[in-house]
Amino acid sequence: MRFSLQREVFLRPLAQVVNVVERRQTLPVLANLLVQVSDGQLSLTGTDLEVEMVARTAVDDAQDGETTIPARKLFEIVRALPDGSKVTISQSGDKISVQAGRSRFSLASLPANDFPSIDDVETTERVQVAEAALKELIERTAFAMAQQDVRYYLNGLLFDLAEQRLRCVATDGHRLALCEADLDAQVATKRQIIVPRKGVQELQRLLEGGDRVLELEMDRSHLRVKRDDVTFTSKLIDGKFPDYEAVIPIGADREVAVDREVLRAALQRAAILSNEKYRGVRVEVSPGQLKISAHNPEQEEAQEEVEADTKVEDLAIGFNVNYLMDALGALRGEEIVLQLRDANSSALVRESANAKSRHVVMPLRL
Repeated sequence: MRFSLQREVFLRPLAQVVNVVERRQTLPVLANLLVQVSDGQLSLTGTDLEVEMVARTAVDDAQDGETTIPARKLFEIVRALPDGSKVTISQSGDKISVQAGRSRFSLASLPANDFPSIDDVETTERVQVAEAALKELIERTAFAMAQQDVRYYLNGLLFDLAEQRLRCVATDGHRLALCEADLDAQVATKRQIIVPRKGVQELQRLLEGGDRVLELEMDRSHLRVKRDDVTFTSKLIDGKFPDYEAVIPIGADREVAVDREVLRAALQRAAILSNEKYRGVRVEVSPGQLKISAHNPEQEEAQEEVEADTKVEDLAIGFNVNYLMDALGALRGEEIVLQLRDANSSALVRESANAKSRHVVMPLRL
């Protein structure tokens, strides 16, 4: 096996796959990338047995073959080479030679036959979605995923397909984030899949936006995302996601419209003096304004007043300030709407001009 290509061209697919490789491995070969050359195309594969990433690029001076190369070492070497370098990689027995200008490196390899692959996806559903749309869905929701929750089905992102839309939903039991996008075609059957946290993070890192169309393939236990230069595959969480629509507050008819950045900045300042453990802030609504206050065990206190378009009178409700700021950070519009009912009910946070992205924040007793 042998191939050559420019450093910058090589670095791009390397960076796409290297993050999938875990630093601590149960199998030595999992610390390596599967490197395959065929018909002038280089294919790099990284996996941790849960997530698999395959990146492809054209190469020069190619001699077909396959092997595995230590992932981190190869990435660090290529990244450290000077800009514009031409990198040549060749195999001799169980050694890999990396050459660029006057730099030469020799790396140990392991047989390609030892490299595991994720099971083939027996596609039961195939949909197409714009890359920019999928990127936005994940960015607006992934932050609300649980971390190491015993309710394992919360440690991932729900992909909910129905009719002609794809909806992403995440919740950790204290807040919920939902965003949806229209599809060009009707889905064959309604279905819900849960992509685990690492798969979501790697997919988010991979997506670049733009007008390219991605193909999503699903079966009972896998999601595969195909792009012209990359194929991403993740195992799914085997579990049932809670009925998230039941969490979205109904009857929250007391609306407060406010400038998103002004409110976010006020919350950020008030948070400085909030209780470090509970992170609570008190929001008081009265006609024309929001009053935000926070205090801590040292008897320190912060107070902020924000202009708001509302006729609500005498409503006070507590929130975890981090959850509220995360929701505001995921929204895009200049003006947002808080929909409230009472001090004991969750708040719905959305953009005033767009209801496709919604966030639910549970109240906090102060």
